[in-house]
Amino acid sequence: MTVSMTGFATRKGQGLGYAWVWDIRSVNGKGLDLRLRVPDWIDGLEVALRAELQKAFGRGNISLSLKVSREDSAPPSQRVNPAVLASALEALRSIEDAAMTAGVTLGQPTPADVLALRGVYETASQEEDTAPLRAALLADLPPLLAAFSAMRADEGRALNAVIGAQLDKIAGLTADAVAEAEARRDASRAALRAALARVLEAAEGVDETRLTQELALIAVKSDVTEELDRLAAHVTAARGLLAEDGQVGRKFDFLIQEFMREANTLCSKAQSLALTRIGLDLKTVIDQMREQVQNVE
Repeated sequence: MTVSMTGFATRKGQGLGYAWVWDIRSVNGKGLDLRLRVPDWIDGLEVALRAELQKAFGRGNISLSLKVSREDSAPPSQRVNPAVLASALEALRSIEDAAMTAGVTLGQPTPADVLALRGVYETASQEEDTAPLRAALLADLPPLLAAFSAMRADEGRALNAVIGAQLDKIAGLTADAVAEAEARRDASRAALRAALARVLEAAEGVDETRLTQELALIAVKSDVTEELDRLAAHVTAARGLLAEDGQVGRKFDFLIQEFMREANTLCSKAQSLALTRIGLDLKTVIDQMREQVQNVE
């Protein structure tokens, strides 16, 4: 069954003195693009989450965020990290020296400015062993991904119905084009014979064999049988993709290009108002289907 690249899920959890909230959502994309916003003080968490998402999904722009907070009301203990502070002060001194050399006067940073630098002022959560918390969070991930996948599957079923209806329209228009092409066949042959007779009567010394070959070439170029056969074959192939499990979006993208190629050729060969209108209607439906296919994983 078709799976959509559009989805959303959220989940809350708690344990080990912490509470957390997951949020995951996705939109369509050419490949798999993962954007994670998770606490960086939980060692190894982002790497592990990326690995799980890569195993579960093949395409889409997926954004995952995680907010973790302590359950107890008491604020965590905090301290200044001496090593980070020393590095920060040395960096500030170097910047000040470079500014003085360039004749630029800088304002002096306040203690609050220094404390705001990353890593200078640490909380207790940054010092404790975060492995148990990481394990608890990873154990809570599967239900989130299951809900997320279920929504993408629901969206995929809706896509399946829309694309199926569009394929029905393409099949109907293709049948109309076949009927119109057949109806104009005798008229086209008569017109070619009349044109050949007029040319032969008006021209002297014309190579009749060569002229006949040229007119036959014109007839071949106006024949749309091959394009209509390929359109029918593409409809069959597309229905097969809708029935497949797994990732079919890239195959569908390619098939849409082939649909449009045949519709364009049909319009260029039409040589009748009715067939041209059918070709334009085909292009409209195919373009609408392209928009839906872009959401298929």
